[in-house]
Amino acid sequence: MLQNTLLYLAAEAGAKKGISGGWIALIIVTVVLIGGFIALTIAGKKLQKKQEESEATMRQGAQLVSIFVIEKARKKLTEAGFPSIVVEQTPKYLRRSKVPVVKAKVGPKIASLMCDEKAFGLIPEKKEVKVLLNGIYIVEAKSARGGLEPPPVKKNWRQKLRDKYDQIRKEDAGTPKKGADKKGKNAAAETDKKKK
Repeated sequence: MLQNTLLYLAAEAGAKKGISGGWIALIIVTVVLIGGFIALTIAGKKLQKKQEESEATMRQGAQLVSIFVIEKARKKLTEAGFPSIVVEQTPKYLRRSKVPVVKAKVGPKIASLMCDEKAFGLIPEKKEVKVLLNGIYIVEAKSARGGLEPPPVKKNWRQKLRDKYDQIRKEDAGTPKKGADKKGKNAAAETDKKKK
């Protein structure tokens, strides 16, 4: 309805000024795109603010706990071994998505814990780690025996290509060229003749 009204008004204004229909359509599309961009920006800011508030709430209730990590993997929510209430409260479309799961010994019990993405990369397997724990959710990895090592940085295709190129250059620089060998032998023979 709104689009039809806009088209009608734009066509009427264009007819008075002598603007063609193609330009009118282009102007309308541009206005709609700008309006959509503004709406997405506002929605994004609201979601970011909501996420920051939920993160702050998670940190408020978190406790520093020492755990021994047995295994860590990405598993479907239904296969991770969480309590049934956790699976029931999760929306159906998210139940099949994979989440970072850490199987660890917390005190005398072995438990499956859900983990934050940032902490998941830092937590080492088969080691004792101190973490901020809120219920069954690991908010942050604090320290580990032997230190926390950041996960290896994934290289993009451009960096991989550059590494291959550098490796080939090093191999070429290490092997002498055919022409250089002959010149070197001839130069050595000439110096021998001069000495005699």
